[in-house]
Amino acid sequence: MHFEAKKAVVVGGSAGIGRQSATDVVDHGGSAVIVGRSKNRVDDTVAELTSRGGEAWGIAADLTDRAAIADVQRELSEQHGDATLLVNAAGFFIPKPFLEYDEQFYDSYLELNYALFFLTQTVVDGMIGRGEGGSIVNIGSMWAHQAVGVTPSAGHSMQKAGLHALTHNLAIELAGHKIRVNAVAPAAVKTPALERWVPKDEIDSTLDAFAPLHPLGRVGSAADVANAVIYLLSDQASWVTGAILNVDGGFMAGRK
Repeated sequence: MHFEAKKAVVVGGSAGIGRQSATDVVDHGGSAVIVGRSKNRVDDTVAELTSRGGEAWGIAADLTDRAAIADVQRELSEQHGDATLLVNAAGFFIPKPFLEYDEQFYDSYLELNYALFFLTQTVVDGMIGRGEGGSIVNIGSMWAHQAVGVTPSAGHSMQKAGLHALTHNLAIELAGHKIRVNAVAPAAVKTPALERWVPKDEIDSTLDAFAPLHPLGRVGSAADVANAVIYLLSDQASWVTGAILNVDGGFMAGRK
């Protein structure tokens, strides 16, 4: 795969699947704009990418803050309007029973989709202006396809299902501009996002308990999912749009 002279905007690019996707783009000759919540993580990611011989830029912003989102939109438009690749990897997964949701927790999911919607709009506007087409990959979720009783996740599932729906709609709307829009739907993946609901010293044992639910017998890695992301971004997927690709160790196929 080749990404020479191509720039990717990776929202949620400072950790996990987003960071691995940005790394893979750079390793294949492209450059990356890292949008993330933590300035330290964004700076660290940019430093790593440049140390690998690539070109990278960082934008630190709280994507639940609408004023901050407007600032990111402005910076993307003014400085990175030449981006032809976009990965929407920002997200979080914190299981919580439906009756325990409060307004603030629920709103965090709504605000995330607001951010992804309007940041995508900004990047797409640049793609259309350049007239060279483009490729967008959204990081969806297996939990948007089905519920898992041991991880009650109504808010996460609703947010990711919305992202899947956006994928389908934009695939149709943007096809005439030669912009492809796809998504991947991972199951359990070992990423730093787990630290938001699992104590750090219990992550491995927690993932071990999830492994048998996947027919392939293990949970996924960021690299497993990023491999699919890079394929969908690349010209090798030039006749693929509107797809929701399960990258889930067989989880959606059935149970042993």
